[in-house]
Amino acid sequence: MSDCSCTSSSRPVHSVKELEPLAGVFKALGHPVRLMIVEMLLDGERCVCELQKDSGRDMSTVSSHLNVLKNSRIVSCEQRGKNVYYSLCCPCLSSVLSCLQESPALKG
Repeated sequence: MSDCSCTSSSRPVHSVKELEPLAGVFKALGHPVRLMIVEMLLDGERCVCELQKDSGRDMSTVSSHLNVLKNSRIVSCEQRGKNVYYSLCCPCLSSVLSCLQESPALKG
């Protein structure tokens, strides 16, 4: 028998299986270059060539990071002619990133 007198939270707890997709999003966001790409997409869709130029990374690096973000359903892409345009699928990321960047616990 437990001696703990703590009360349980009234918030429902999801199962590990239910939380796997969300964990995948956080895992995909767990790289500074991918976070930079997400920040660049907060203002709207961008051509992959713009993302490459503005990130200062080579095309293969940007493509690899975009692939991770796409597989995690954070971004979507659309090909128009020879150009591929990326946009965010998760508009709430703007609020999440702003909240985290303003958190006193995360400030240097």
